[in-house]
Amino acid sequence: MKKDKLAVVAVSGGMDSCVTAAIASKSYNLALIHFNYGQRTENRELKAFHEIADHYKVEKRLVIDFSHFTKIGGSSLTDKSIEVSKADLANKEIPSSYVPFRNANILSACVSWAEVIGANAIFIGAVYEDASGYPDCRPKFFEAFEKMVDLGTKPETKIKIETPIIHFSKADIVKKGIELKAPLHLTWSCYQKEDEACGVCDSCAFRLRGFQQAGVEDPIVYKVKPKYG
Repeated sequence: MKKDKLAVVAVSGGMDSCVTAAIASKSYNLALIHFNYGQRTENRELKAFHEIADHYKVEKRLVIDFSHFTKIGGSSLTDKSIEVSKADLANKEIPSSYVPFRNANILSACVSWAEVIGANAIFIGAVYEDASGYPDCRPKFFEAFEKMVDLGTKPETKIKIETPIIHFSKADIVKKGIELKAPLHLTWSCYQKEDEACGVCDSCAFRLRGFQQAGVEDPIVYKVKPKYG
C-alpha cells in the first residue's frame, strides 16, 4: 500500500512506543522523535530508539535534549537523590517516577516538528492503565491537547493526536506487538538499569506482568523475573 501521509511518532525505546510505531507504520510514513531528559537509563533508551528506527528503516528521526527536566527535578527518574520505588501494581497514588507534565512537553516538541515537516498525525504510546499514577496519560488530557494544537498552529495545519493503545492492557500490547511483528527484543523499559533490567521497578513489573498474562516469554534480559500474575 502506498502511503501518502506522514506521522511523527514519539519513541522512548520502550515496548509501548515500539508497538505504537508498528501500528502507525501500517498507514503512515514515519518520522521518529526521541527525548533525552536526564533519565537514569538515557543511554540505553537512546540505543533502543535508534535500533527501532533502523528496524523500520526510518531516515527521518530527531533526538531532542530536554535536560531542563533534571533542573526541575521532582522525579526519581531525573533526580538520583530520590529512590526509584519498588513495584506496587496496586498503588493508586502518583509514583515517584512521575516526571511533572512530561507528556505535554513531549507533545509540544512533536507538534513543532510535525508542523515544519507537514505531518498529519502525532502518535504517542500512552496507556490508560498507567493513568492512576500518571495524570498526563488520561484520554481527556490528549483530547484537550489536540484542541490546543488546533488553536496554536497555522490555520492550514491539521494534526491529529493518536493514542492507539491507550485502552490496552500490557498483555494486549504484547499480543499486538507479536501480531505486528514489532521488534520487542530491541525495546527497553527498566527505570534504573542499563545492562540488564532490574525486574522490580514499576515499569519492569508492568511489562513482565503483561508478558506473563499473554503467556509469552519476554525477550530481554532481567536480573530477576518475579511472577506478577
